[in-house]
Amino acid sequence: MALRGKKPVIVLDGPAGAGKSSVGKEVAKRLGLPFLDTGAIYRAITLIMLRENITPMEPARLKERLASFSIGFAGGKVTACGEDVTAAIRTPEIDMEVSPYSAVCEVRSSILGIQRQGMSEGLVAEGRDMGTVVFPDADLKIFLTASPETRARRRYEERLGRGETPDYEEILELVNRRDAIDSGREIAPLVPACDAIYFDTTGFSFEEVVRGILEHTARLN
Repeated sequence: MALRGKKPVIVLDGPAGAGKSSVGKEVAKRLGLPFLDTGAIYRAITLIMLRENITPMEPARLKERLASFSIGFAGGKVTACGEDVTAAIRTPEIDMEVSPYSAVCEVRSSILGIQRQGMSEGLVAEGRDMGTVVFPDADLKIFLTASPETRARRRYEERLGRGETPDYEEILELVNRRDAIDSGREIAPLVPACDAIYFDTTGFSFEEVVRGILEHTARLN
């Protein structure tokens, strides 16, 4: 899909397992735009903090450590502080621990600059507060969601594909727990932006979701 004129900032917000990363990557690819995987940033932070025994209850230590934190995206890989963490940030342990870290004000404020890099050249970004906090003036805001059961099934199949032996009921419990944490936190709670397009992907194929977002993008031109 060819873009004319200014390259847009497109944001996809929504709960865990809604397909924001996979859909966002494909939309960015077809539009020729950079993709910002905010979830990977928070997961990488969580991984490093767990290793260094810095808990979400220590905001001063978190802020100090994040002052020298670096993250990179290249060739489909995620690096944190110079280490390839692509596989390490997609484990059940990180799934369970990422929400408390991402709810800390010092963590969210520390990465705003990282998230906003390159926005003048257009991008596709996914997260939970992209349209409400990080890119409030985005050209297109999508709130991507699906039923908890659908999202748990997607995570289950994703982990099966990685050769793991996941438990569907445990994943569903985790999805519901993360929904409660993300929606109930005081700092940047998970809510649709007032001007976001609400897209429930339950019952839709991956290609149908991508095409739907591209159709909305086409109306920007």
